[in-house]
Amino acid sequence: MHAMPTLKRQRGFTLVELVMVIVIMGVIGGIVAVFMKSPIDAYFASARRAALTDTADTTVRRIARDIQKALPNSINTSGDKLCVEFIPTKTGGRYRADDTAAGLSFTLPDDTSFNMLGSNSTFAGNLLPADQQISNGDVIVVYNLGITGADAYAQVNTATVNGTPTVAIVSPPETLITVISSQPSTSPTFPLASGSNRFQVIPANEKVVAYVCSNNNLYRVVGTTLAHICPSTVTATNPSVTGVPILARGVNCNFNYSGSDLQRNALVSMVLTATDSASNETVSLQHEVHVSNIP
Repeated sequence: MHAMPTLKRQRGFTLVELVMVIVIMGVIGGIVAVFMKSPIDAYFASARRAALTDTADTTVRRIARDIQKALPNSINTSGDKLCVEFIPTKTGGRYRADDTAAGLSFTLPDDTSFNMLGSNSTFAGNLLPADQQISNGDVIVVYNLGITGADAYAQVNTATVNGTPTVAIVSPPETLITVISSQPSTSPTFPLASGSNRFQVIPANEKVVAYVCSNNNLYRVVGTTLAHICPSTVTATNPSVTGVPILARGVNCNFNYSGSDLQRNALVSMVLTATDSASNETVSLQHEVHVSNIP
C-alpha cells in the first residue's frame, strides 16, 4: 500500500494582525506628518511671498523707468495719492539760437521752423532706433516750468512736428524741423527761451501717461492729447479704465511727489502693496525715483 501524502499547513495574516499593521502605519504616518507639515507650509509660504514681492518689484521698476523719461515739471498726483501722471518724452536736442532763418526766434511771431544741432537719424556714426528719432506728429516743448505761461498741459510752449525732419547741414550736421505752432499767428511759437537751448520731444501716440490704482488693480492709462488724466480723487469711473490692460492685480498704491525748486532733482516716492487673495497675505514695497526737473 502507498502512504497518503501529508498536506502542509498553510499560514497567512489573520484579520487581527492586518488591523494592527494598519493602525501602526497610521500612527507612524501621523507622527511623520506632524514633523513634515511645518517645513512644507514654510516652503509654500516662502514661494507665495516671493511671487508677491516679484510682482511688486517688477511693477515699481516699470513705473520708475517711465517716470525717469518724464518731461521736466510735468509730474502730478491725485489728491488721494492713487494716481500719478506725467508727460513722457522720447528724445530731446538743442536748437540753433541766433537771428538767422535757421535759428529759433522767441520774439518773431509764428516761427515755424528751426535747425536742431546734430542729426535726427544718427549719433556718433550709429543709426538711432526709430523710437528715438523725431517724427511727424511728435510735439516739441521748450522750457517747461509747469506754471502759467510755461505749461505743456496748457499747450502754451508746444508745437507739433509737421513732416519728417530733413538734413539742413551735413557737416557739422544740423536737422531742419518744421512745426505747427499751438499759439496764434501773431505770437511767438514758444514764449520762453531755454537757458541751455534745449527742447524735449513728446511722442505722438503717448502724450500723457498715468498709473492708476482702481478696484485693487493697477492700470497704465495713456492719453493722446495734452490733457490731465489724474482727477483730484480717483473713483470707479474717473479716470476711465475701460479697455485698459491691467498692469498688476490685487495691489494698492500710494504715490507722492515732492515737487522741485528747479535747482535740484525732484523725488517721486511710491508704496505698492500686493495682496494674495487665497491667503490674504500682503507684501509692501517702497521705491523712490529721482527725476530731473531742469527744463
